[in-house]
Amino acid sequence: MPQQPLNSRRRWNKRTLFASLLILLVIPATMLLGIVVLNDRKYYFISLLIILYTLIPFAMVFERRKPQARELIVIAVLAAIAVAGRSAFFMLPQFKPVLAIVIVAGVSLGAEAGFLAGATAGFVSNFFFGQGPWTPWQMFCFGIVGFLAGLLFKEGRLKRSRLPLCLFGGLSALVIYGGIMNFSTVSMAASALNAETLLAAYASGFWFDMVHAAATVFFLFVLARPMLEKLERVKTKYGLIEP
Repeated sequence: MPQQPLNSRRRWNKRTLFASLLILLVIPATMLLGIVVLNDRKYYFISLLIILYTLIPFAMVFERRKPQARELIVIAVLAAIAVAGRSAFFMLPQFKPVLAIVIVAGVSLGAEAGFLAGATAGFVSNFFFGQGPWTPWQMFCFGIVGFLAGLLFKEGRLKRSRLPLCLFGGLSALVIYGGIMNFSTVSMAASALNAETLLAAYASGFWFDMVHAAATVFFLFVLARPMLEKLERVKTKYGLIEP
């Protein structure tokens, strides 16, 4: 495989570092602002800010050329598939394919695209499931898993084969998504944030998180290989961006 040019690696590093700053610091700070200052009432505003933040590092992919519509359409289609999948399994609590599709997006299209697909899927799907102060939290959780998948794949720490993808997906659903969303439940609903309320939230949410993890593993096992192969063919045929 040919080596990436040095200036290309620098651009990727700069973009990813900037995206990491936004995702790990700016977006959580914005969510905290919505809770403390806006009293969790302006969740539409916070949700749109998250999407706006996500578009900034993604736009840096095109710093030396104009984006092609088909490059943006692929990400939009993946987000739409995640929304449709979440809606199709509405009768099964937590048994959803969203994280699996977001992980595929991150691995195939890059960390920034993974976050954008996850955040968009969380925002749009909640027009069917109900918008609320939990929406920014879900957007962040879906997005951060896609971002980490793309980042780890780019660094060579996550392989495209079923076993590592399934392991990453299951742990992400259980530890990252479940861990953050259980904390958000306490911050939104409990009168006091302490060790007892946190322990109760994690204990009561454990089996829901296990179902979510099992669903993510299942959908990755079934969908990851054909979706990644199809995306690679699309990228090759149309000369789409490389992560």
